[in-house]
Amino acid sequence: MKVEAEAGPAPCGRETSGGRAPGRGFPPHVSETGGTVVDTVLHYKCPNCGSDMSYDADAGMLSCPSCRTRMDVREMEQLRGGQAAGRAGTAGVADTVVYHCNNCGADLLATPETAATKCSFCGAGVVLADRVSGERRPQLVIPFTISRDEAIRAFKKWCRNGLITPRGFMSADRIQSITGIYVPFWLYDLNGHVHVEAVCTKVRTYSDGDYLYTETSFFDASREINLNYVMVPADASRKMDDAFMDLLEPYHYGQLKEFQTPYLAGYLAETYQYTDEELLPRAKNKIIGFIEDYIRSTYAGYASVKYRNKQIDIRKINSYYVLFPVWMVVYDYDNFKYTFAMNGQTGKVVGKPPISFGKVAAWFAGVAAGTFLVLKTVAFALGGGFL
Repeated sequence: MKVEAEAGPAPCGRETSGGRAPGRGFPPHVSETGGTVVDTVLHYKCPNCGSDMSYDADAGMLSCPSCRTRMDVREMEQLRGGQAAGRAGTAGVADTVVYHCNNCGADLLATPETAATKCSFCGAGVVLADRVSGERRPQLVIPFTISRDEAIRAFKKWCRNGLITPRGFMSADRIQSITGIYVPFWLYDLNGHVHVEAVCTKVRTYSDGDYLYTETSFFDASREINLNYVMVPADASRKMDDAFMDLLEPYHYGQLKEFQTPYLAGYLAETYQYTDEELLPRAKNKIIGFIEDYIRSTYAGYASVKYRNKQIDIRKINSYYVLFPVWMVVYDYDNFKYTFAMNGQTGKVVGKPPISFGKVAAWFAGVAAGTFLVLKTVAFALGGGFL
């Protein structure tokens, strides 16, 4: 029996039997000595007043905070003449590199994975063009749709406005430290070919006069299954916790856009630190459970199934280098690191805030005292007195 099937839903992916464009390989290794000064910093200036523009998640456009001018991302790229797209990928992959802020002239120290950052002196958002060009230029990006104000409101709700968090956790500095970052991901198109041989049984019970019979039939059942999973994600950042990134899924791929550097303006961004081949085993592991579920579904109706031979061959068809938006706050408390993370597209929040057990105890004591007072008041009203 041969079964040609589409796969069940992949994690944060979609299914199809169609192919896509060839995947991206790992760029040639280019080393660079620490402290090398390079001149590939991009500022996105307002054409009206000259102020720095940043990507506005609410408007879906570049926005000037001074004169409120808005400009489409593609329009800005055309205005700049595609400066970022034409540069060769020469970012350092071993040491910290020194860039110059075009606004104030300050040195910008960038680790090898940094693709966009902010000047620590003047606060200008800058894109490091050589880190997002050539082989390290992302193919696709999901822009931020959750604004900073929305993320701050969600952060306050997440930590219950500080009612049970440690003193100082809800300080203005803490709230303002919320950071929007584009996290590098690989998306995989995977094909799974499955060959299964099993011995199955069906059981029938019937009666004849005073006798009850149980009849067991045995079957040799084989399966040839072809499954396709499209755009299975795996984060390519060493700094990000894989479990957190998985919990932030799903992202809605209908909003994937062709990468343009202005999307990074005003945010932080990283380049990938793992190649698509290095993360391929993780992507395969994310779909293996779905494949097993599908195999079991093809043997539905049997009383028992005993596999004699099961071979699952998962192969990469294509891979895509993309950037996904995430809002984050990291907080160290009592020798433990707490992380607030929000999907910058859907608003999904993961993480647990630190809890002040002193505040919790005080809260319960207040509730208990209030309850006691209410009960005594009721008793007094009924003529029982306070004692």
